[in-house]
Amino acid sequence: MYKKILVPLDGSMRAEAILPHVESLALCLKASVVLLYVDETSDLALERDEVVDVNTYLEKRRKRITTTQAYLQTIIDKWRSIDIDVQMRIGRGGVVACIIDTAKRESADLVAMASHGQGGGERTFYGSVAVGVLNRIDRPLLLIRSRFAK
Repeated sequence: MYKKILVPLDGSMRAEAILPHVESLALCLKASVVLLYVDETSDLALERDEVVDVNTYLEKRRKRITTTQAYLQTIIDKWRSIDIDVQMRIGRGGVVACIIDTAKRESADLVAMASHGQGGGERTFYGSVAVGVLNRIDRPLLLIRSRFAK
């Protein structure tokens, strides 16, 4: 049924609450997994007379990407050791748009994610990213609530 599962992560234990579910699904269905981390740090937006050290900005970005790759690689190494086909993707920009675009680009059959359950109203239950994905996704979405994870 599901051949490819997209899993957005943000480095938090709350987001990682989805991982045992995806691991079980991937093993049972022999599905491949794409781990997605969205670097939502905005590009340089300068005021009229503002000056920024571009080299410092680029170095910070390189370090952030290296740290993210190492984080995702630990999950990849664990899952590959139990024969799950898994890859990483690092996106940039708005989180919801990046998740939707990556799901389409990767031809994911399922998007699986944990909701942080923070915010107000409807977003208290789902989380703003989860609500955004839920409202815009054109494929199945596995959403778990992880409000008790730290």
